[in-house]
Amino acid sequence: MNDIQYMKHALKEAEQAYKIGEVPIGAVIVCNGAVIARAHNLVESLCDPTAHAEMQAITAATEHIGGKYLKGCTIYVTVEPCPMCAAALSWAQIDRVVYGAPEPKRGYSTISDTLLHPKTLVEKGVCEEECSSLIKSFFKKLR
Repeated sequence: MNDIQYMKHALKEAEQAYKIGEVPIGAVIVCNGAVIARAHNLVESLCDPTAHAEMQAITAATEHIGGKYLKGCTIYVTVEPCPMCAAALSWAQIDRVVYGAPEPKRGYSTISDTLLHPKTLVEKGVCEEECSSLIKSFFKKLR
């Protein structure tokens, strides 16, 4: 599989979030060519401001691996991670972050490009149009 195919998995997670009234952000974590974690936002469902898709995926992936480090793994997330999620990904030492839509107001890069681990590679804009469209549709529906 390639980045686009894995991002499609993350988009399916984002659609699940959309269906339950959560901000539609989805994430999958891939290790050795296999999806080891899938998640979407659960902030409203869990009444937990930290229940972002990335945080849920990190927890699931570390449980799957049996350790706290995600070396050799890639996270695919539909929207640029926020500073909290970027810092958590740094602590997990994930190898790659691939995201779809930029988040110009609350994305980690608005604060600092150094929140991720120095060795983490970042790929931006994968399936950007689809990822962005889902978010825009959600917020348009709210207003």
